[in-house]
Amino acid sequence: MPDEPFTDVHDPRVLRALAHPLRNALLGLLRADGPSTASKLGQRLGESSGTTSYHLRQLADLGFVEEVPGQGTARERWWRARHRSTRWRTDELVDQPGGREVVEELTHLSVGQQRRLLAAHAEQRDELDREWREATSLNDWVLRLSPARARALTDELNAVLERWRAEEEQPDQPTVHVLVDVFRLAELPA
Repeated sequence: MPDEPFTDVHDPRVLRALAHPLRNALLGLLRADGPSTASKLGQRLGESSGTTSYHLRQLADLGFVEEVPGQGTARERWWRARHRSTRWRTDELVDQPGGREVVEELTHLSVGQQRRLLAAHAEQRDELDREWREATSLNDWVLRLSPARARALTDELNAVLERWRAEEEQPDQPTVHVLVDVFRLAELPA
């Protein structure tokens, strides 16, 4: 597991690195599965080791990943994520040059990833042990809140997850995905 729980990004140019789908996928795999090589990551993602190696170096230059000290060789370097997650504040970024665009790109990338995760769960749920099926929760809630209270809810939910990660996580157990979305719609889609 990465040493640091999260990194806060304040510069849209740094965040742009994560808007690249392959870089985003590489970082996601390193966070979820632990250290790996460019070759192994390339195999998982259907990319050449040269391509994955290039993008890993780009992520390293921005502080998202690093080489694993004392592991690997000059030809086959091992990489790990430096942080468990990346945070940014949309309101801080959108007024900066390129900020609105990168936030939109990352929003679409995130929504696409969530769709893939939920679709994979729907396909795989019948194969899960009964205990895992009973532990699964797919809920949506509708609340009436002011923007300030919605922000407080978001902060509280994230704090609960941060505490669980710090105090309750069991490294020898399988990965569990938790999606937390708090948003307003002007009108419900048809």
